[in-house]
Amino acid sequence: MDQEYIQRLKEIEAELERWLPENPESVWAEKIFSGAGKKASVESLQALIAPGRDILSRGGKRWRPLLMTLVCENLGGGDAAIPLTPLVELSHNASLIHDDIEDDSDKRRGKPAAHIIYGIDSATNSGSFLYFLSLSCIETNVIEDKRRVYRLWAECMRNLHMGQAMDIRWHRDIALVPAVDEYYVMCGLKTGSLARLAAELGAHAAGTSGETAQQLGNAAEKLGVGFQILDDVKNLTNRIPGKMQADDIIEGKKSLPILLYLQKNPAHRGRIFSCFYEAKMNGAAAPEVEELIQLLTDTGFLKEAEERGKALIDEAREIFQTVCSGICESKGALLMGLIDLIS
Repeated sequence: MDQEYIQRLKEIEAELERWLPENPESVWAEKIFSGAGKKASVESLQALIAPGRDILSRGGKRWRPLLMTLVCENLGGGDAAIPLTPLVELSHNASLIHDDIEDDSDKRRGKPAAHIIYGIDSATNSGSFLYFLSLSCIETNVIEDKRRVYRLWAECMRNLHMGQAMDIRWHRDIALVPAVDEYYVMCGLKTGSLARLAAELGAHAAGTSGETAQQLGNAAEKLGVGFQILDDVKNLTNRIPGKMQADDIIEGKKSLPILLYLQKNPAHRGRIFSCFYEAKMNGAAAPEVEELIQLLTDTGFLKEAEERGKALIDEAREIFQTVCSGICESKGALLMGLIDLIS
């Protein structure tokens, strides 16, 4: 990875560490809590943050906070967005903890999911705490219009949870087949919302107009949807490090390749649902898993989904280039490079 990306990642990691330290002590508690909360023992503080810190420490792409900082730099705001990066990244990791509980997932980033290690109760509580902890960075930020930042975050959280509700409903009801257009809406809410927040906060930190922020937010949402589609494809082709191949099939997820196939072959619903059922009962070793992946490959729907994901990312790239061009050539190249990494 380019040294300039590495430097920005170091700054982001330092900011995350500041708000979620490995060893929470009274000084940190004084900053975060009020009243009796300041008197909590170190052991209790550790119990609160351990699941969240564990997931955060496992890495992750960090492309959302990187996007935020690069948008801000491209619009002439320098490093003004760095203090706001926890608002996006802590919220993202909170959603991962809850997502794994809701999907009954075994792994996250190559290790057992947080609820497997710490229990559902502690993981749920720690994940919720990360959402609220992320707000702390707003109060210490020099941005004048803090109300706008709170509003953007709250809108994002509402949208993210609506998208998750759609996804849960679809995989709970094995016979339910949403339209392809509904899938795009779900991804825009569940994955696109945080990307939109990152871009809009980056623009806001740079002091740009609401119209510019909205343009970049629209582009980032496309970027998020494209990223989710490519993630769905990679899940079925064993190209996601740290994740078990085809766990989307085991969970009964109605991902884009599945929906594209069923849109063209509605009479084959029973065949697809039978594969889902066998995968749920017997795991990745079920022969039906490979059968379904091969079917999606041979019929070209895995490839079509991948092409759709890349097309959305290309659309996003064009908007970013148009809005940010001419301000700083070197920083613009970094932003385009980040988009290439996402795709």
